Amino acid sequence: MTTQKRVAIVVQRYGEEVSGGAELHARWLAERLLPLAEIHVLTTCAIDYVTWANEYPANTTSLNGVIVHRFPVDKPRDWAAAQKQTQALLLQDHTLFDEIAWVKEQGPYSTELLTAVRHSHANFDAYIFFTYLYATTYFGLPLVSEKAILVPTAHDEPFLYLPVFRPLFHLPGAIVYNTLTEKALVNRVTENNGRSQDIVAGVGVNVPDNVSAARFRQKYQIDTPFLLYVGRIAHGKNVPELLEDFQRFRQHSKEPLKLVLIGRANFALPEHPDIVPLGFLSEQEKFDALAAATAVVMPSLYESLSMIVLEAWLMGQPVLVNGRCAVLKNQCRRSNGGLYYTSYEEFALALQQLLSDPDLRKRLGRQGQRFAEAEYHWDTILDRYRQLLDQF
Repeated sequence: MTTQKRVAIVVQRYGEEVSGGAELHARWLAERLLPLAEIHVLTTCAIDYVTWANEYPANTTSLNGVIVHRFPVDKPRDWAAAQKQTQALLLQDHTLFDEIAWVKEQGPYSTELLTAVRHSHANFDAYIFFTYLYATTYFGLPLVSEKAILVPTAHDEPFLYLPVFRPLFHLPGAIVYNTLTEKALVNRVTENNGRSQDIVAGVGVNVPDNVSAARFRQKYQIDTPFLLYVGRIAHGKNVPELLEDFQRFRQHSKEPLKLVLIGRANFALPEHPDIVPLGFLSEQEKFDALAAATAVVMPSLYESLSMIVLEAWLMGQPVLVNGRCAVLKNQCRRSNGGLYYTSYEEFALALQQLLSDPDLRKRLGRQGQRFAEAEYHWDTILDRYRQLLDQF
């Protein structure tokens, strides 16, 4: 009789109230891995990535069968000061020590969490660290490197090129990439290719039962076609450009159309009758919105794998994505599940084409659905993780 493995997932935020892509990825993976191992999550008490304020109690609880250990962040982040520090780091000459200090200040830095990682080394067979960018991974992974699996969720952004992160991609026992595009990027930038245990696995999607487009439209009194954005409403997701493009499109379009935004906003949204911010919604409501949408838009320039694009495809919906993001562009090309744009003119033409051609929308949605079911089915993903965990 073999002893069940014990696996710790280390991630900056965790919980049903946390809507970030990497954090949702971590939660879904944790719950899906339960048949393979005893799963623990080591995380902070933060919900809001802007401030890292301690909102959850520091304790050990259980969420959907996963044991969750929460530790307080040492201090909250001053977002305005952090942005200035980041700008200075990227634009001015600096030392490696400046970069290390920047990682710590960006956070979330939790002395108690890092101490728990270090002291738990003998208790776990493997540690899965999510996202290369945050202090939880940067300072935590080296403490247990030979047992570490890194899910970097890396994309082509300035931070990936900082020398401070290069060793991180050489330390873990294995790296799990979301796409071949992400793997090729990391191999090129960090020169870590040739590692035999690294795999491309991605993530599956949990679709709730009884999804209803009519329920969403009735609850929010939306009876016109609408473009749907789901995720962090932040500059980092290029949402301001989407808002500008949409308003410009509406000035020249006579057809009714709304832009529905689901997620928390960290900047003031424009007052516009066709821009409908709904804030944070439950998973059920989100999927109801996906079912009701005319198309789903993703304007981000930096993605390793867009969860909402996969969710849209599984609901049979077409997507409109920013073609300046190589991952999103390649996913659309491989799936034939959507259109992409690189300028306002292309945005307007692609959106008009989607709005005026229902058959095209259905065809793109069906093609995206087939792609997502084939490439990102949980059975396939868990088989890859099963083989990987067997090596630890």
